[in-house]
Amino acid sequence: MGLVRVAALFIVTALAEIVGCYLPLLVLRQGKSAWLLLPAASSLALFAWLLTLHPSAAGRTYAAYGGMYIAVALAWLYLVDGVAPTRWDVAGAGVALVGMAIIAMQPSGVE
Repeated sequence: MGLVRVAALFIVTALAEIVGCYLPLLVLRQGKSAWLLLPAASSLALFAWLLTLHPSAAGRTYAAYGGMYIAVALAWLYLVDGVAPTRWDVAGAGVALVGMAIIAMQPSGVE
């Protein structure tokens, strides 16, 4: 699987996880309708299913996914929460994305 496809799948996976966690936060902290827990549960189920689409071992997939999750969470911070990431946030996300690429794109058969 190429880096662009892996990255795109990780982005969709991260959005599913973030939505699945954000909706209960709205219910618990902002008093929103408990009905939001239904799409939250569906989103978390989608998140789990999306992780199974990666050909790598689960632990390696989770490790690589963490880098993309950081970047997507910072985009969410800006786009949804309205908080601009700091240069430290951006630098940290960059380092995490490099780590994700190294893990995700290692040659097959390397032990």
